[in-house]
Amino acid sequence: MTTPRPAAAASTAVPAAPRWAVRAAHLAAVTALPAGLWRLGLVAGWHGGYTEAGYRAMGLTGWGAVWPVFLSLFTEALALLTIGLVRPWGTVPPRWVPFLGGRPVRPRAVVLAASLGAVCLALLWTPFVGWWALPGTGMTPLGHTLVGFLYLPTIAWAPLLAAVTVSYHRRHQAPSAAVTLPRTA
Repeated sequence: MTTPRPAAAASTAVPAAPRWAVRAAHLAAVTALPAGLWRLGLVAGWHGGYTEAGYRAMGLTGWGAVWPVFLSLFTEALALLTIGLVRPWGTVPPRWVPFLGGRPVRPRAVVLAASLGAVCLALLWTPFVGWWALPGTGMTPLGHTLVGFLYLPTIAWAPLLAAVTVSYHRRHQAPSAAVTLPRTA
């Protein structure tokens, strides 16, 4: 005798991310890397395009070095979260994650957070397209150009995150009807 039972696994199964979304997520994860490495280089003593006076004015010694290090690590951690939109841990975080581990996350909350992130990133980084129109105060001309190219990838972060978010949303849409599977005895 077969009795219908709800297919919990079938209704919660999420299709795999398309190949383009996986690539876009990994690309988004490294967009913040060049600027972060540049900031870490500054903290390590590399002038990174600044003149001697410009570098000293930044005050990157002692506690002044904490902010660039924190900013670099935090920015890269946020960029790496984009990969969660195409991996299983974006649906059910690993057990070691505080407060969320092992429990399914609400796709609507993930989409909202990622969408807000994409909007904030667009507002923050898109004006950077005009970097070369600004004077490079305290920087050498070559350094000003170098920094512009190191920050340029961050402009791509917002559209990449937005595209991956749309893919995540489409894959996590609720099914229109409950699926039932026959139970075999």
